[in-house]
Order: sequence, then C-alpha cells, then structure tokens
Amino acid sequence: MGYFITGATGFIGGELVGLLAKRKGTIYALVRLDSEHKLDALRKQLGLKADRLVAVRGDLTKPNLGVRKDVMAKMEGKIKHFFHLAAQYDMMIDDEEHQLQVNMEGTREAVNLAEALKAKCFHHMSSVAVAGLFQGYWQEDMFEEADEFDQPYFKSKRLAEAVVRNECKIPYRIYRPGIVVGNSKTGETTKADGPYYLFKFLQRVRNALPAWVPLVGLEGGRINIVPVDYVAAATDYLAHKTGLNGRTFHLTDPQPFRSGEALNIFAKASRAPQFAMRIDARMLDIIPKNMRELILQLPPVKRLIESILRDMGVPKQTLTYINYPTRFDSRDTQRALEGSGITCPRLDSYAPVIWDYWERNLDPDANIDRTLAGAVREKVVVITGSSSGIGKATALKVGAAGGIVCLIARREDMLKEVQAEIKAAGGTAHIYPADLSVLKHCDEVLADVMKEHGRVDILINNAGKSIRRSIKQSYDRFHDFERLMQLNYFAAVKLIMGVLPQMTERKQGHIINVSTLGVLANSPRFSGYIASKAALDAFSRCVQAEFLDKDVKFTTINMPLVRTPMIDPTRMYEHVPALTEAEAADMLVQAIIYRPKRIATRLGVFAQVMTTLLPGVSDVVLNTAYKLFPDSAKKKDDAEPKEDGVSPEAMVFAALMRGIHW
Repeated sequence: MGYFITGATGFIGGELVGLLAKRKGTIYALVRLDSEHKLDALRKQLGLKADRLVAVRGDLTKPNLGVRKDVMAKMEGKIKHFFHLAAQYDMMIDDEEHQLQVNMEGTREAVNLAEALKAKCFHHMSSVAVAGLFQGYWQEDMFEEADEFDQPYFKSKRLAEAVVRNECKIPYRIYRPGIVVGNSKTGETTKADGPYYLFKFLQRVRNALPAWVPLVGLEGGRINIVPVDYVAAATDYLAHKTGLNGRTFHLTDPQPFRSGEALNIFAKASRAPQFAMRIDARMLDIIPKNMRELILQLPPVKRLIESILRDMGVPKQTLTYINYPTRFDSRDTQRALEGSGITCPRLDSYAPVIWDYWERNLDPDANIDRTLAGAVREKVVVITGSSSGIGKATALKVGAAGGIVCLIARREDMLKEVQAEIKAAGGTAHIYPADLSVLKHCDEVLADVMKEHGRVDILINNAGKSIRRSIKQSYDRFHDFERLMQLNYFAAVKLIMGVLPQMTERKQGHIINVSTLGVLANSPRFSGYIASKAALDAFSRCVQAEFLDKDVKFTTINMPLVRTPMIDPTRMYEHVPALTEAEAADMLVQAIIYRPKRIATRLGVFAQVMTTLLPGVSDVVLNTAYKLFPDSAKKKDDAEPKEDGVSPEAMVFAALMRGIHW
C-alpha cells in the first residue's frame, strides 16, 4: 500500500515525506509542471529514486486535482493514506476568492480524488485558524462554535475543514497545527510569516540599542507556536495509529507563551533589548469596539499606523493577533501521542536556532546589494564642493564604484584634476564650475546638469563655508553671517528645490546634506556656521514629511571635525584630533548605501542628549571649552588678537571630545 500527498514540496509536506520515506510503500506526490524541479530536489535531499517518490502532475483548482484518468487508474486501490497538505497559507493576502478557490475547492477535489482512488483514510491538514477569534478554550471536538471570520484565510480554512466533515465518504482524520515555524533542530524553513514578521523589528532594535536597555512593550494573548518537525512527526505517528478515525488533533503547544513573552524570547535569541515592562493589551478594551474601529479608520490615524508598521516591516494584519483570545486544548492529542516520544518542545529551547536560520538565510536585507557600486552604478550623483576635501574624496569613491559623477565647485582647474583622477581609475566624471554663493549660478549649473543627463539621482550638498569667531569679535562683522547663510543654507535649498520636481515625478531620489556635529554640540565660536547648518537640518526634516510617499529620502550627516583645507587657517587644529578626508567620505558612502535619516557619531548623539536632559551641565562644559581654547587669528587687514598656543589642558579636553569643533 502506498501514500498520496498534496503539498509534498511545501513547508510541512517536505518534513512529512521524509518521515513517510522511512516506512514501506510508494509515495505519490501531486505537483504542478512548474514545480517538478522542487520534487527533484526533495528526492535528492532524501536519497529517493523517482519510482519511490513518484510525481503526479495536477492542479488544486481542477476537478480531481487535475490528475489524468489513466494515472488515476494505475493508483486505484493502492493508496492507504491520502494526505492533503496543500493550501494557501499566507494570512496577509486579502483575496478571499483566491483563498476559497485553493483552500476550500481544492480540499473538495482532494476528497473526490481520494474517494476515486479508494483510499483507506483521508488525512486533512487544517489549522487552528478554524476557531476564528473564539473567546476562551477551543477543544478538539469543537467546530460550529467558531466566531469572527473576517480574515479570508481563517474563513477558507474553516470551510475547507467543513468539506471534510460533511462530504468525505471515507474515514478521515483532521490535524490542526498552531503557528508553524522552522525546524526546532536546524531552524530550517521555507516561509517567513507569523512571528517572523517581527524579526526585522527586533533586528533594528538590537542594532540601535545595547542589550541591557529595558524597553516597554505590549502583553497580549497566548500565541501558539510550534516547530514544523513536531507537526510532521505527530502527523506521521497519529496517521498510522489504529482506532483514531473521525478524530481531530490539535498539534499545538500545551503551554503557549503570551505574545509579549514570545517576543522577549526571540529578543533574547537575537541579543536585542528585552521588553522589561509590558502593558496588558486588554486595557484597550476599555474603549468600545465600534469606537476603536472608527478611530483606526480615520485617514490620519490609519496612515500613521501604516507608516510605522511599514518602517518596522510588520504587516498591519498582525495587529489582530497581539491580543489573540483563543486557547487550544490538546489533551486528547497528548494522550494519543503517549509512548511515542513525540512532544512539542518549549519555544525558548529552540528560538535561538529559529532566529539564527532566519538571519543567515531569510533576512530580506541579507541579499540586498549593500555595496557602493550597487547604490550608485549608472546613477547621476551631483557633489558640490568636490574640488578638494570631503567632496573630492567622496567623488573618487563614487566614480570608482561606477557612478556618473557631476563635480561642482568654483575652481575649474582643480575640478579638472579630480575629473582626471576619476577617469584614470576607469570612472565617469563631468565638471561644472560655479560659485554657488551666487544664487543664479545654482539655477544655471543645475540646468546644465539636467540638459546633459536628464536627471539627478543623488544630490550631495557638501559645499560650505565655516568661520570660527566668538561673538565679541563679530559685532562689526554681520556680513559674515550673511555669507554663511548664503552658501550653507540658501544655495543648498536652491539646489534641493531644483532637483525635487524630477525626483518626485520619478518617485526616487536621495538628498544628502553634509552638516556638522556642532549642531548637536552647540560649540562656542561657531554660532554663524552652526546656525546656517541647523537651518538646513530643520529644512530637511520638514520637507522629508512632504516627500516620504514619493520615495525621496533626505539624509543629514552631522560631520565631526575633518582635516580639510577649510580648517587650515585655524592653526590650533594642527594639535586637535580630526577625521581624515577618507574617513569622512566613508560616512557619505554609508549615507548613500543605507539612506538613513541622520548619521552622527556617538559623541554627537551624547552631546544632544546632554543638552536636552542636563542643559545646565552642558552649558558648563561648553563654557569651559570656550575659555580653554583661544580665538582664531583674523585676516591681515583685521585688528588683533591672534591665536595663542594651545594649552596642555586644552589638548586633553580636545582628545576627550574628539571630533567637536572648539
């Protein structure tokens, strides 16, 4: 006697076929023509020949699953166990018609085929989804008591099980697994849904915060998670045990964790911070259900929630299951499994394996090209201030990576030198000499770029001017503040507004503004420079909200002190730690590849936190720095004072505060 199985190449099916192969009998597997390669791979994995694991061409949506009559005739009377596992499992698909066609009608045709083949028993892989959102304990003999089937997947699985219960004329057994995850020993899985949807969120939390930081989360209902190897092993054993026809088996965890506990288990497995304080989601029940639904459907609320979930990579449908109300009684199944050695392992015992397999094999970002070449190849990258310093170093990297570099700066001779270096390395570069402090030149140079290339994919506002001077030395130099705003703010805004229309139309674009760590640290003697950069930072934060849905991204880099020609006039900086131009360019490369909202050093973030939480202490530190470091020398036509030497105390202070402009 043999076996017939649908979904043999699927998630649970592959595990079950491996167990059936250890028993006697031929295994007939229903496969579509375009999926036969998957069955070949399964044969190779299990060491089976084609005459032991036989491919039967068919389709769930066709009568008798699309199996030809001559093929049916050859199998008739040879099938002892007919396993129907194939189904549409994606709970995130809202196409009810498709779900019903595959899950309900497919089950009906599977029953018809099993009867035609004169199979001895029909084994149906159902789901705990048949309970809907039933409040309380759901027993294995319950079916009609189910409640709330708004979700198409839940509805289709319930109707599919109803087909078996009401229409199957041969003995049957029904199996209802919980939320199935990977193999508890290897972590292997072919699908990443259910709890996997939260893995990317946990990964981002882990990358952003130390593991010891306590977090606040939600505590919801009990989520029944089971590993696929348990489901397959229990199904194999129960299918072959005598005296169980007509029974339904809950392949669930007898002691499931609450959603908050389960999230913490995976957080621990991922080495992410724990949700130490968890708020009971049932507190939301204080608000009447109709009112909650009305609030959630308000356009601003709906869009905000969707935006947050999209940013975390979590489908909105998962919110339904945070406070899942159903508990599944599996005591009869446990009694039937007694003596088999088959038990459902505890989630915390295999969660690390599940996480490790996901991060190594299924993480959607793992297969994304995170190289600079992948981000800029054949893209038009405009870099201002690219004749020297950070701009030149960045242009060389972008050119070497295959980007079409558009170099903008005042000095044509220096631009030609950079262009020659890029071309010598095999890259492409175009020069556009322009003084961006003259606003009409911004329009003109951008028009030239658009005429030659038709678009700008990435705009890097790197050109800038800095003045280090205390206010008491600036009372008669208001024009310095005007010059700084002209280049650092107005010119950058002019270019941004020039590229936004075509970026919006194409729904892609990236604008990178090279700002300063001083915006976070509020360094004394840089009030004019920092104010001009802070204006651009604020402009970008506001504008990002207007273009988020157009996939136009803004990145602000709060750059620390860099040893470039711009700081050469300040002789004091010869003794102060600073980044190299190449290190600064690496920060721009990071911005190009990952497109974050902001890039800042840890010291910069710390300075901002200090200013927010302990403003008095921050002022004392800044005043100390102001007194330790001397004023810069003025130009020849200006009155003294000139720079004094840097004291040992000042050098130690600068070393501790590496990267901050003093």
